[in-house]
Parts: sequence; structure tokens; C-alpha cells
Amino acid sequence: MKKLIAGIALFGTFAVASAQTITFDRTTFDYGTIKPSSDGTRYFTVTNTGDKPLVLSNVKASCGCTTPEFSTDPIMPGKSAKIKVGYNTAINGGFNKMIEVFSNDPANSRSVIYIKGTVDANAPEPKPLTPEEQKKAAKDQKAAEKAAKKAAKVAAKK
Repeated sequence: MKKLIAGIALFGTFAVASAQTITFDRTTFDYGTIKPSSDGTRYFTVTNTGDKPLVLSNVKASCGCTTPEFSTDPIMPGKSAKIKVGYNTAINGGFNKMIEVFSNDPANSRSVIYIKGTVDANAPEPKPLTPEEQKKAAKDQKAAEKAAKKAAKVAAKK
């Protein structure tokens, strides 16, 4: 009897370990303080750190002022996709919005990500990035992508 229970537990461990797994580059995107009618589009990166295709079945915003866009194409193991989130920046004041992400990840079939910030007419003008800042931003983006790929490889080995 003990062997049977141990065998079932071991099989369950392998079943969970060999599945699609959703991972986000961040779970909250802070817009900071922005001017009314400024660009309200931001992107979340979704990575499949499992070993089976990950499919996003639905992405729902908590209100009509937030509009998510996503692809239902499978995200292969170790690969990433973007969720585009738009916020209506014509609405003045603070905001903290929830976006639900539904997928075929058996452990996290419903994940939650957030956007937050403040729309204020007195917000400072966004300053353009210097060439050095642009290079640093590109380098940081590459480092984040490399870290996500490494995490996917580590998760695939487990």
C-alpha cells in the first residue's frame, strides 16, 4: 500500500513538473505621474518556463478604461510573448487597475497583473533619453530577456 501511494505521489510530481508554466517579467507596471492624453500603452512579457506549449485563453481588464491585447498563439517552451495594455490617460487622477490573465498553466490558470499611476496636468514633461540612456535601456532589456531565457532553461531541467 505504501508503495502504491508513493508511486502515485511520484507520478503527480512528474505530471506537474512536465507542464506549461507562465512567468511574467513583472506583475505591476507603474506609469508614475504622467500628463493627460499621453501614451498609455505598456507591455508585459509572458514567458513559458515549462516544457509544453502555453496558451493564453483570455486577458480581461477590471474596467473599460483599460484595454488588453494578446495573441492566442501557443507560446513554445522557453519562448516569450507580449501582452499589450492600454490605459485611457484622458481620465485625471490616480489609477490602480487589475488585469486577469487566463492560461492553460495547471498551477496558475488565472494570474493577475496590475497597472498603476497618476494622470496629472501638472506632471513634468517627459524628457527625451540621451544616447547613453538609450544604450543602457537597450542593455537592460537584453539582460532581462537573457535572464528570462535562463530561468526557462532551469525550469525545463527540473
